[in-house]
Amino acid sequence: MTSTTANVSNLPASHPLADGRTATSSLVTALRGSRPERTPAWFMRQAGRSLPEYREVRQGVGMLESCLRPDLAAEITLQPVRRHGVDAAIYFSDIVVPLKLAGVGVEITSGVGPVMDRPYRTADDVDELVARGLDDDALAPIAEAVARTVEELGTTPLIGFGGAPFTLAAYLVEGRPSRDHLAARTLMHADPETWRRLTEWTADLTGRFLRTQVLAGASAVQLFDSWAGSLSLADYLQHVAPSSTRALRHVADLPAPGIHFGTGTGHLLPAMRDVLRDAGVTHPTVGVDYRTPLDDATALLGGDVPVQGNIDPALLGAPWPALEAHVRDVVERGRAAPGHVVNLGHGVPPSTDPTVLTRVVELVHSL
Repeated sequence: MTSTTANVSNLPASHPLADGRTATSSLVTALRGSRPERTPAWFMRQAGRSLPEYREVRQGVGMLESCLRPDLAAEITLQPVRRHGVDAAIYFSDIVVPLKLAGVGVEITSGVGPVMDRPYRTADDVDELVARGLDDDALAPIAEAVARTVEELGTTPLIGFGGAPFTLAAYLVEGRPSRDHLAARTLMHADPETWRRLTEWTADLTGRFLRTQVLAGASAVQLFDSWAGSLSLADYLQHVAPSSTRALRHVADLPAPGIHFGTGTGHLLPAMRDVLRDAGVTHPTVGVDYRTPLDDATALLGGDVPVQGNIDPALLGAPWPALEAHVRDVVERGRAAPGHVVNLGHGVPPSTDPTVLTRVVELVHSL
């Protein structure tokens, strides 16, 4: 069931969904479960290292600093819209930004990824974390960046971005990126109460982060669960779904559609759909990675929710005839769902030729 309290009146009158700028856009139409005249397309990580203009503006500026400078975050968010003609911007940020804003010691190390000041693995560690939170002052740079971006986007919608509570909690427990998330999964079972408190805290961080973006002008949100694919269905349902539901409830009274995406999560797709529904999110959509064909995913999901995806990023480096055939196949399989937003089945690789992405958008629009 979707929320009955979500209403455009809960938004500022100048919001793009309230004043009509994005309410009939192809993206919002598709996320609401209808078929616009033109199939919408955007790409995860469309703003980033594949663009020379991104590399230019980021010279000498750290990743987290670039996320927290409103002028720079807005510019980076806008770059792929100008270049590729995509149907949505995705707010330029990082999964760990809410942790940084809450005072956790975290830096993004080149070639490694987010690295914490230390692992957080005990009940005392979690006590220290839950004493912290996000206030309006901490979130002010996010609101300013979104407002700047939306002002320039016009009728193109902005998608708000947030990392799922499990992924944030796993970073905290592991202390850095991990292949198997062994420490996080061990804590989940060895001390379920500490795990619950940790994921409820990360859920509220992400929830406030998403809500700030919507109120400042985002027309949809995406909850990104990078590491959920490492979990069994039983573990996901018991130890992860409740916190993801909690995070999304922060935006359930707002009329912004919600997308739930994870990698390696073909076995979790119905559970991820249920998280959106249980949270009361307006117009839920499930993102599908490249491992599951969209018509198969739609059958698993019951045929009544829109899907997003799921071009294989590896094919962006293949000869055009192979990529074109693949894109056409993705679009055709997406017709099984009530709505379809074309995207990758993960993010844009840094080595991607930007002209290829532009050509993919043009192909999708022509279909």
